[in-house]
Amino acid sequence: MTYESIWLVLLFPVLGFLTQALLGTRIEKALGRRVLGFLAVLPIVLSFAVGLVITLGLKGDRSAPVTICEWITGGGLSIPFELVVDPLSMTMVLIITGVGALIHLYATGYMNEEREFARFFTYMNLFILAMLILVLGGNLLLLYVGWEGVGLCSYLLIGFWYKDLANAKAANKAFIVNRIGDWGLSLGLMLIVALLMSSKGAILDGRFLSYDTMLPALKTVLAAHPAMATAIALLLFVGAAGKSAQFPLYLWLPDAMAGPTPVSALIHAATMVTSGVVLLNRMHIVFEMSPVASAVVCVIGAFTALFAALIAFGQSDIKKVLAYSTVSQLGFMFIACGAGAYWAGMFHVTTHAFFKALLFLGAGAVIHAMAHNQDMRNYGNLRKYLPITFWTMVIGTLAICAVGIPGVFGFAGFYSKEAILGGALANTHAQINGVQLGQIAGWVGLGVAALTSIYMTRLTCLTFLGKEERWRSIPAPVVDAHHDDADHHDEAHHELDERHTPHEVPVSMWLPLVVLAVLSIGSGFVLAKGGAFEKWLYPTALPVLGEVSTEPSGIPLAMYSMIAALGGIALGLVFYLKGLPKNQGLDESKWTGLRRAERDQFGFDNAMTIAAVEGGGDIARGLWKWCDDGLMNGFVEGLGKLSGGMGDLMKRWQTGYVRLYALMMLLGLVGLIGFFALAIQRGVH
Repeated sequence: MTYESIWLVLLFPVLGFLTQALLGTRIEKALGRRVLGFLAVLPIVLSFAVGLVITLGLKGDRSAPVTICEWITGGGLSIPFELVVDPLSMTMVLIITGVGALIHLYATGYMNEEREFARFFTYMNLFILAMLILVLGGNLLLLYVGWEGVGLCSYLLIGFWYKDLANAKAANKAFIVNRIGDWGLSLGLMLIVALLMSSKGAILDGRFLSYDTMLPALKTVLAAHPAMATAIALLLFVGAAGKSAQFPLYLWLPDAMAGPTPVSALIHAATMVTSGVVLLNRMHIVFEMSPVASAVVCVIGAFTALFAALIAFGQSDIKKVLAYSTVSQLGFMFIACGAGAYWAGMFHVTTHAFFKALLFLGAGAVIHAMAHNQDMRNYGNLRKYLPITFWTMVIGTLAICAVGIPGVFGFAGFYSKEAILGGALANTHAQINGVQLGQIAGWVGLGVAALTSIYMTRLTCLTFLGKEERWRSIPAPVVDAHHDDADHHDEAHHELDERHTPHEVPVSMWLPLVVLAVLSIGSGFVLAKGGAFEKWLYPTALPVLGEVSTEPSGIPLAMYSMIAALGGIALGLVFYLKGLPKNQGLDESKWTGLRRAERDQFGFDNAMTIAAVEGGGDIARGLWKWCDDGLMNGFVEGLGKLSGGMGDLMKRWQTGYVRLYALMMLLGLVGLIGFFALAIQRGVH
């Protein structure tokens, strides 16, 4: 199969989307949900198969643009619908379609009780398609189309249960916050276009938006305009921060938990949140030329990782803990990109896709077993009833905690996180006024790694260990407002209350857990062996900003990583192995001040809501009162009064007397003759 077959990777999700959208309801009625679910999963599996074959066939320079058709032409401009086949794009194709297929399979079981089954998979297939366009698009315009597409799909999926006002608000929040990031990306892309168009000799032909033409030309132009490199890099980073939930634009991602759990897994692991890291890798030459912008990326990434990790301690909702862990892990990826270890950022994107999808789907299995109760304080001893979910989530926890024994073996996150920290600690590029901010970010990341181990151990202990009396004493649950089919879920809740026995999920849900668990165990070891992933992703061009440190301060980095991981797990077991501490129970009035601050995101979300929503409303009302109602309406009303006054004045001459009209005509004629006579006289002199 040749590179030209890459269009099939897009075709299958398109067919899946159209099938679900146009024929889904009919297929469901005629053939049942199993067939409809199969038709939702199959296109993603086929895309993965095609992507895998093409990836295995990459040879030579391993980069080739494939033009599907002409798209926009005119005036010397040519923007084809083209796809780029290279290690970066194909790595993302395999992640999106491979992990995406497992999530789709899981969703066929998780969403089986929902009324609008076809609508859900319509959005899911469309989401995969939009993300594939983003990573495969061979020019800036296709990148932007995919970028906006994933934003739209996230809005549709987060607000899938739109009849619940809280869900609708969460979807709106995600959409609006992402518009801020998209504003930065738009300005950055427009600045690139303006710079290339104004630079003589930079544009070789009308295809200047295509990566193979644009990136070499941009590198040449930016070499002569270093300040412009910083401006473009910072604007691109604003866009990346919006999609990849970096401070202060992280606000939408935790609220995205309002959508069904498979949506959370897809957004957090395989699609939308990785967009920013892909963008920084694709446009890395801009950041290479700006130490200031790279330092900003490192600092924001480190702060986001620390800030989100602290907030995770104050969350009781199992999905919210995982949501803030995603924000924190994304911070690690941006530390890598800011430090110039772009391949390490993508390495963590890859391993994170496996263990974070596993953790979210495992959390969904727990929620499914506990009648949609998401509060970990109501869990306990679930390992007895959910053995497959328990062991697979333990593997996912060990992977995100980066557990490993140096020189022997480690879980997936051990290798990718070590690569990130090593790249940051060896960095000398990301600096401002001589301050090595990249190295500082690396040490912060090491501390955050320890915090990650503590709060993930907390999640595991509260969910699977301890005493089951915590959930046995819960009164009959209230019907989950998320679901349209309220009567059906009411029966399911009362059935659980009578039996008091959670149960393992069906095979369509636990099979993806097992596959992801295997990947979370071995993928890091395989990809790190002999620098395989680094050489695969960037064989010659990167890393360009320094080697990866293996012994900062004379001590092997792997030892630091092991101490952070195992030390954090040990502390977590000390605090939570025996159960829920009294100052973290259901009575939140007994919580410590720090714990309440962590629960409330240290007031940041509320402050931003007040500033953006209420403050924005005040600004809008002020603009309406002073500009629209005062200035504009006053101007319009003034013109009306002036016209009316002139009309009143003119109507006084309209008397109906013919003699008066004749007199006026005579006076006008005399005046006109006098004017011409005066003009002629001045012309003669």
